Amino acid sequence: MKNLSLKKMIRYWFVFTTVFISLSICISTNAVEVKDLYVAKVAVKSQGKNERNRALKQTLRAVLIKVGGHQSVLNHQAIKAQLNRYNSFVTHYRYERDEKQQFLQASFDEAKINQLFVDANLPIWGSLRPQVVLWLVDENGLLRNVISESHSSPLIETVNNFSSLRGLPIALPLWDLADTNNISTSDVWGRFSQPIFHASKRYQAEAIIVVRISDNSLLSDEQLGSNADGCELLCQTPIGLDWSYLSADDVDQTPQFSQRYQGFDRSELLSQALSDITDNIYQRYALTTGENNQYEIEVANIDSLARFVQVSQFLQELSSVQAVRLTQANGEVRRFSLTLIGSEHTFLASLKLHKALKQHIDILNPVIDEKVPVFYWERM
Repeated sequence: MKNLSLKKMIRYWFVFTTVFISLSICISTNAVEVKDLYVAKVAVKSQGKNERNRALKQTLRAVLIKVGGHQSVLNHQAIKAQLNRYNSFVTHYRYERDEKQQFLQASFDEAKINQLFVDANLPIWGSLRPQVVLWLVDENGLLRNVISESHSSPLIETVNNFSSLRGLPIALPLWDLADTNNISTSDVWGRFSQPIFHASKRYQAEAIIVVRISDNSLLSDEQLGSNADGCELLCQTPIGLDWSYLSADDVDQTPQFSQRYQGFDRSELLSQALSDITDNIYQRYALTTGENNQYEIEVANIDSLARFVQVSQFLQELSSVQAVRLTQANGEVRRFSLTLIGSEHTFLASLKLHKALKQHIDILNPVIDEKVPVFYWERM
């Protein structure tokens, strides 16, 4: 019996170690903690009172969109009622200047902003957000370019400004030798999932986006013909844009494709597309504040009071958790009862992006619905 128990222990430890290492690699690479989530800055013409008040209101709007994940939060009646009370949310502000422009940067009270969303029953997007890799192809006539970090295209500034404004971590490819050995411009333009998926692995992204912009291929013959016939020098060239979304979790999935965007300005079309993409992504991670659910987890390897305090503080500080209560202690295992803001799925999706807690999955024993999930604390 003792030998059998020892064999079982070795077998279970080997399986746990294998799964644990796999989970560690998967969980620890796909998230970025967004800094300055409750900070925004806008251009100002002067430091006068009226201009300052206008800028503070504008920065509050920007922070609300960043925290809420999409612009429609500003249309909610409870939010609209508070926009003119920006002074009650501001913690401090300062002026900055570069070579061409003066800016006002304002910081806002995190607790008050979050409470505003809770009172309005609106979702909150936490500071830990999925990394996005953006494969952006710009077609001008017969020439197609993959826009990389080192490219001189003004579209890079559009991407960077949007990333800062909405708090979405967006990485453009390096388009170096490693990339060009794995994928071609034609592969990106054709939106071929296999090469795009494999080329994206090095960027450790949670979401893969392909955006195509064109003054040619994405336009109908009618649009191209109407632009050519009788057009003088001042005529604007029509632009077409579309995008596709692929999760980095599964190469075999069917990508999500957008409708066609049409306009006359590349940067405006790209900003509009990125806004829709952000709305799509945040649905997985936003916290529905109107749903308060009880959820139990066990955390192993808590071998000291200091570690217990660390774990408790970590759980309490998660934006998806409203309250934490210790319900059971057994050796180095502690069971916590969590009051969640939102659903269990939202909590686990957010937790997946974090490095501190890693879930133990025993593949020898199928998951039982009633079983409390076990996590291991890895933060030192």
